[in-house]
Amino acid sequence: MNKGLDGTPLHIAGKSPTSSAMRVLLAQPRGFCAGVVRAIEIVNRSLEKFGAPVYVRHEIVHNRHVVEELERKGAVFVEDLDEIPDGAVTIFSAHGVAQSIIDEARARGLPVLDATCPLVSKVHNQGKHYVARGRTLILIGHAGHPEVEGTIGQVGAPVHLVSTVDDVGRLDIRADEPVAYVTQTTLSVDDTRDVISALRERFSDLQGPDVADICYATQHRQSAVRELCAMVDLLLVVGSHKSSNSNRLREIGLEMAVPSYLIADGGELDPAWLVDVKTVGLTAGASAPEALVLDVIEALRQHAEVEVHQMSGVQETIEFRLPNELRAAEPVAPAPSAA
Repeated sequence: MNKGLDGTPLHIAGKSPTSSAMRVLLAQPRGFCAGVVRAIEIVNRSLEKFGAPVYVRHEIVHNRHVVEELERKGAVFVEDLDEIPDGAVTIFSAHGVAQSIIDEARARGLPVLDATCPLVSKVHNQGKHYVARGRTLILIGHAGHPEVEGTIGQVGAPVHLVSTVDDVGRLDIRADEPVAYVTQTTLSVDDTRDVISALRERFSDLQGPDVADICYATQHRQSAVRELCAMVDLLLVVGSHKSSNSNRLREIGLEMAVPSYLIADGGELDPAWLVDVKTVGLTAGASAPEALVLDVIEALRQHAEVEVHQMSGVQETIEFRLPNELRAAEPVAPAPSAA
């Protein structure tokens, strides 16, 4: 079941079906992934344990509503460590950071809680592993994305960034050089397939992670959207325009010839999109809370009677552990009786 920022289950109440009602099909899965849930929980628990303010380097996840709610609780979001007062509790965002940022925080003695998604950390470790074995590293990802910048800054060696098949052709690396690749977690198997094929064609000694290492949440959400788009006249993706995975969901809709729009919330719904539309597909990026999906449904109800259906799909049960400092203390067993 999808939950709000406070963990409360959110239910969707639809009207009685009618032949004239606009159908809204909800993708499954959608919205928060385990890495995002963990990152937000780290900020919330830090505020509870240490009190406000706590400082977060970069937006904890790419969603304005999430950030603003945490700001109201006392989180302060900054882009540089020099904006953080000495001794203040510091949190690194889910996207991960370069080793130089970690070193700077350590040098200043800042108490740090790392909210980096464990799957992003896994990419960091894979990159270091390949480099330690003498391979030239190629990163498949988007320039300027904070996760990409963090990965490049974690590896400790030159990294060649590629986004397209054409980028592979421009790499200044010998065809027989030992190389390896890793991928940005917000790219799916489908997103990277052609680039990986181009790498295999070009390099005779290539290694890379198993398909199973691709971020499960990215793949699940994209697969659900592909299924959804076969049944709808319009696709609405709830998410931030900064969010790589949300933008990709919209792109998939367009690739499947479905009019597709990325909206932050119901306030961005354009009634012109709904002309002659009988079935709307609705999904959300991995950093968009379910409350915003409900907000879009309510916005649709301002223009038509709405009948809501949830698609069947993958039920995600993965949970990531919190840092040791924030885990609830285990109950202590009573001492055995002396009797």
